Amino acid sequence: MSETALRAHPVPLRIGTRASPLALWQARHFLGVVGTFCPMLRGDTFFEECALSTAGDRILDRRLAEIGGKGLFAKEIHEALLDGRVDFAVHSLKDLETELPAGIVLACVLKREDPRDAIVLGPRCGAPVAGNPLAALPIGALVGTSSVRRQAQLLHARPDLRVEAIRGNVQTRLKRLESGEFDATMLALAGLKRLGLGHLAGVVLEAEEMVPAAGQGIVGVTVRAEDSALIDLLRAIECPEARAIADAERALLGALDGSCRTPIGGHARVLMDGQLYLTGLAARADGSFLMRHRVAGPVADAVQIGRDLGARIRRACPADILT
Repeated sequence: MSETALRAHPVPLRIGTRASPLALWQARHFLGVVGTFCPMLRGDTFFEECALSTAGDRILDRRLAEIGGKGLFAKEIHEALLDGRVDFAVHSLKDLETELPAGIVLACVLKREDPRDAIVLGPRCGAPVAGNPLAALPIGALVGTSSVRRQAQLLHARPDLRVEAIRGNVQTRLKRLESGEFDATMLALAGLKRLGLGHLAGVVLEAEEMVPAAGQGIVGVTVRAEDSALIDLLRAIECPEARAIADAERALLGALDGSCRTPIGGHARVLMDGQLYLTGLAARADGSFLMRHRVAGPVADAVQIGRDLGARIRRACPADILT
C-alpha cells in the first residue's frame, strides 16, 4: 500500500476482532506485522481496535454444532465489515467458514504457528510417557473438549476415556480444569504459546497422531472484496507458504463438506523438496471409525491437492460419515 494510497483511505483503519485475550493477541500481532513491513503505519494514528462480541462467544452452554457452527465466531464481525464499521477482520483461520459471505475475501494469512494439539493435564494424570502420549491419562479419565475432531481421535485411540464438551476462551477452560471438573483438557498449542502458556502443554500430540483442524495455528485477515488498496497491502505481508497450506486444507474441507458434527481434520506442510504434503481425516464422533489419507504434490497445485484428497476420502467413507 503506497503512501499516496494510504492518504486516500480514511483513517484510522478499524480492526475487527473477537474480544477474547487470544483474539486480541492475534489482532495486535497482525498490526505488528503491518508495522514491520510499513513503519509509517505504526501507532494509534492509523489503526483502531474494535473488539466485537460474537454468538460463538456468548453461547457457551451448547456445542457449536447445535447453534450454527464455527461461522458464529465470524458472523457479527463480517456483518461489521460489510456495513463499514470495520476495515479489516482478524480471525483464527480454523474458525472461518469454508465459503465466505459474498463481498468478503480472505486477503491474507500470516506465518503459521505450531499447528499441533496439546493436552493440559490435571493432578490425577500421570507423567508423559515417551512413545505413548496418551498414557498420561488414567483409565476412564474425563477430558474436556468442544471439538468432535479431537473427541473422535481420542476415543479411537483410547475407548476407555470419557469426553465432555467444554466451551469458553483458553483461560475459562483452564480454570475449569483447575477446579477439578475435568482430568484434562485439549487445546491448540498455538493458542497456548501465543498467550505465554506453552509450558502448560503436558502432552503435545504429533500432527500424524492427532490430525489438527484445517487452518489451525494460522491467523487470517478478511476485507471487503472491493477494497483494493487494503488487499494490495495485505498481499505484500502475506506468508506464501502459509497461503499454500491454508489453500490445501480449506480445499480439503470444502470437498468433504462436513458440518461441525462431522469429525474432519486437515494438515498440510511444505518440505525441503518443495512438495506439499497433505493429511486428511474423517471419523465418527464416537471413535468407532477413523480414516486418514495422505497425498503430496507441487505447492502450486495446493487447491487441487486438497480437492482431490477430499474427494478420495469422501468416496472411501461409509455413507453415514459425510452426510
